Amino acid sequence: MAAYWIAHVTIHDPTQYQHYMALAPAAFQAYNARFLARGGEATSLEGAAFQKHVLIEFDDYQSALDCYHSEAYQRARAERVDVAEAMITIVDGL
Repeated sequence: MAAYWIAHVTIHDPTQYQHYMALAPAAFQAYNARFLARGGEATSLEGAAFQKHVLIEFDDYQSALDCYHSEAYQRARAERVDVAEAMITIVDGL
């Protein structure tokens, strides 16, 4: 059963965020991730508002978790953590 990362991101330093963008694709590719939504128009109706919303599909829940905890993603995350605010949730599909 597919699983998803639901990510909400506000970027505070777009130049430095490019370091994250250069590293993260390797982790996603290694875990067969498929981007279903990335940015675009969005309206926050409840809760904190973020600039960017991303929906990523994985083959299964374990792959989604493994991707997040992988060395490749954690290297990318280290480049993001001080330059963007993010909320990432992993959920099982139906």
